Amino acid sequence: MKRWNYLTVGGFAALIEAAIYVAGIVYFLLILDFASVAGPLQQIELFVANETSLYAMYLLIYVVFGIVLVALVMALHERLKTDAPILMRATTAFGLIWAGLVIASGMVATLAIGVVVDLYSTDPTQATTVWLAVSPVIEGLGGGNEIVGGLWTLLVSVVALRTRALHRLVNYFGLVVGTAGVLSAIPALGEIGGGIFGLTQIVWFVALGILLLRAGRREAASVSQ
Repeated sequence: MKRWNYLTVGGFAALIEAAIYVAGIVYFLLILDFASVAGPLQQIELFVANETSLYAMYLLIYVVFGIVLVALVMALHERLKTDAPILMRATTAFGLIWAGLVIASGMVATLAIGVVVDLYSTDPTQATTVWLAVSPVIEGLGGGNEIVGGLWTLLVSVVALRTRALHRLVNYFGLVVGTAGVLSAIPALGEIGGGIFGLTQIVWFVALGILLLRAGRREAASVSQ
């Protein structure tokens, strides 16, 4: 049990986040080919044809992602708080806010899918109207722009650089990832910034997970001696 310290939990959490990102990309872009869907009615038809798997995927990429994110945020807080306590408190606050927004987005999305699928069987037009009303809420909470997640990533990297924690290259890369997320809040850069943020954060999560797992093993070894 000593091997399961907070660093080990955080490391696995980071790797799980990366895996969830990849699963979402594969599902929506390759399996559903969501990018080729022309309009809201076609989206709903896609929902009807894939209701169960879509519900499960939204649950995974939003609700599960947010829950696991809490574990990662708290592990990083414990790792970095000593030398920059005030800045790390602010950083952790943004991380927990992001987790809450993502979970809320997933809860809205999973409920909305059931509603629009049920409506489609009796009134496709009304189903389309409901989806047009709800989808901006889902996007606004969980991914329409990535300013909160980007700010958390940016601040983690700033704290890690100031305290000389983690790895310098990973921290500099985190600055790029976080900046892309923050820039996604600008309408003209929203799609590009969000895309860069999502793809580069996969790499950042993997690197972070490896670093935390290594640190966890070192700490466990020192305790057992």
